[in-house]
Amino acid sequence: MRTSDFDYHLPQDLIAQIPIEPRDASRLLVLDRGTGRLQHKHFHQIIEYLRAGDVMVFNQSRVIPARLRGRRTDTGGKVEFLLLKRESPRVWQALARPGRRLKAGATVTLEQAGHIRVESTPAAFDVEVLDSGEDGIKTIRLLNEDDIDRFGVMPLPPYIHDRLEDPERYQTVYARQPGSAAAPTAGLHFTQDLLDGLASHGVESTFVTLHVGLDTFRPVQEEDPSQHRIHTEYYELSQETADVLNRARSEGRRIIAVGTTSVRVLEHTAQEMERQGREQLAECQGQADLFIMPGHRFRMVDAMVTNFHLPRSTLLMLVSAFANRETILAAYQAAIRERYRFYSFGDAMFII
Repeated sequence: MRTSDFDYHLPQDLIAQIPIEPRDASRLLVLDRGTGRLQHKHFHQIIEYLRAGDVMVFNQSRVIPARLRGRRTDTGGKVEFLLLKRESPRVWQALARPGRRLKAGATVTLEQAGHIRVESTPAAFDVEVLDSGEDGIKTIRLLNEDDIDRFGVMPLPPYIHDRLEDPERYQTVYARQPGSAAAPTAGLHFTQDLLDGLASHGVESTFVTLHVGLDTFRPVQEEDPSQHRIHTEYYELSQETADVLNRARSEGRRIIAVGTTSVRVLEHTAQEMERQGREQLAECQGQADLFIMPGHRFRMVDAMVTNFHLPRSTLLMLVSAFANRETILAAYQAAIRERYRFYSFGDAMFII
């Protein structure tokens, strides 16, 4: 298996720049992974494929204003940070641009986007670089963690060039726990009305948390994907959710993951359960580092809702593990022919 096996060509005009309104008016490609059959629907029609007793698992992580801009205190040069993961109070992993010359000890004064800083006696600096890793990730310290809300802006992916009028449109309607550097985009299609309709249909909803980090949008560089270093992402699974999932499994009901982030939590915790010799999930939290590639045995997920993913990405490998590579790439080619919208603000798939 090679990384190039997960490559495909996407016309640039199919990369969605703005979200569809209302959220559930986006298109939905339904893929039967057993037969390869495709059906073309709209997202609000997903209820046609659900049945009473199904459990849908949503990632309730909320995107933080993780993009910080400022100037180096020594040279005045512009610097931009993208916060990836909180290591400890005020200490974060981050990407920096330009980052090559930003070594340990460098300091940065933050600037508000579109505004002149008005403090009469500003701090000498707001951000200190503590370390620079081999993979380009910086460890930085914020003098004041409140600066994230004061100076940060929504970290839209680099392939989105249009201005987002309402930052809440890059949040799911059920987002509760701040911490992600990118949205769990499969959930962007759900409206509150649709969630209420699922409940009326007898579908049970439950929530996990996984704070989305670097691997969501960074392509695999190594030609042998097994050599790719997966970056850990913080997750939480409550006892309430564990109980819901344990009951569903014991009763033979479907567990449907909304988004690859929910898949990672479910499969990571199920794998840990097996390693520990337990028969049921229990409340847990930690760092998820499971890299799901073809050959993975799915222990918890019976179906998934997901967007269309970038070529050569860990997420494309994950869905290929669920439905096999040939089936997924054939579905992607059909979506391109039918002019589906791709990536974060794009359309969705329901893989059953």
